[in-house]
Amino acid sequence: MLRPKLRVGLIGTGFMGKAHALAYSAAPRLFDLGVEIELHTVADIDELSAHSIARSHGFSHVTRNWHHVTENTEIDIVSITAPNALHKEMALAAIATGKHVYCEKPLAPQTREAEELTRAAEAASIKTQVGFNYLCNPMFALARDMISAGELGEIYSYRGLHAEDYMANSESPYTFRHDPDGGGALADLGSHALATAEFFLGPITEVMGDCVTVISERPEKGHRRRAVLVDDIGRAFLRFANGASGSIEGNWIATGRKMQHDFEIHGSKGAIGFSQEHLNELHFYSAGDSVGQQGFRRIEASPDHPPYGRFCVAPGHQIGFNDLKTIEAAGFLTAIAKDEAEPFNFRAGMRIQNLVSHIQQSARARQWLTVEN
Repeated sequence: MLRPKLRVGLIGTGFMGKAHALAYSAAPRLFDLGVEIELHTVADIDELSAHSIARSHGFSHVTRNWHHVTENTEIDIVSITAPNALHKEMALAAIATGKHVYCEKPLAPQTREAEELTRAAEAASIKTQVGFNYLCNPMFALARDMISAGELGEIYSYRGLHAEDYMANSESPYTFRHDPDGGGALADLGSHALATAEFFLGPITEVMGDCVTVISERPEKGHRRRAVLVDDIGRAFLRFANGASGSIEGNWIATGRKMQHDFEIHGSKGAIGFSQEHLNELHFYSAGDSVGQQGFRRIEASPDHPPYGRFCVAPGHQIGFNDLKTIEAAGFLTAIAKDEAEPFNFRAGMRIQNLVSHIQQSARARQWLTVEN
């Protein structure tokens, strides 16, 4: 019996473009999606890069013009991994032709644009996904299950951090991430910390922001230097609807850190800690342990924590970043094939962008702001 086929078009071949290509290649081999996946077209202004991705992952067609992806009637899914400022135009073009859209975060640089995309997608009844693949970690699912089961008791506090150092060098060039229209560490990295916070504790209702620019200018082409108007470090105090309070930080000048996506959650009965630098481990403290035997204990990822077992049959042998992307892609493809709810759709992505905007506004006003839920 022939299965239905979904044809994929990919826009962008940078870091996340390669991650998407790998995820689409791996997902149908590891998960029963109910459909066949055909890698149809890859688009990039750098044609050599596009040809390289096509050869290595099996795309049939290559183009320098992304419109050839959004307008091609043979393509069912468009993956957008281009610079942030281009997301809106590309996504709207794909939605207009009835295609499902998988867009890397941020969904759009401004909340009003994210709202426009969300309304357009919902009106067209297409499936959407925004790239927050850290949420797909089996250890995250375990932690949320433990919280729901009451193993931490009443939740008191939350601390989240996403820190890297790819902007730590003051002589590294000005990039699209420094664009004042939606750039900055809070939007780029803090958005992950915010998505993680709400994944575990539910809606954030109030924020107090602090956004700091440390490196005030960066070199451009030639000998010019350009003023930097976005934050290098974005922080926020948070209050949650469930009564807990906490904080998050997005920091792209954290010297020495390559991937520190961490959280700690403290409750009346225990606590949980996690670091993306050790993404196959969850640390759990139980206040019910005997006096003299208390302390955080390490829980290692294993086939007991789905879908780890689809990647490795042995506990403690670990999965990685691209495996999380594959899990995310598989969830999106399954939602399309079975007409189910998406794991993290445009409305969820709009929610995170709204939180970022509120924190930025709060930092300028130097006051707490209420977030409408």
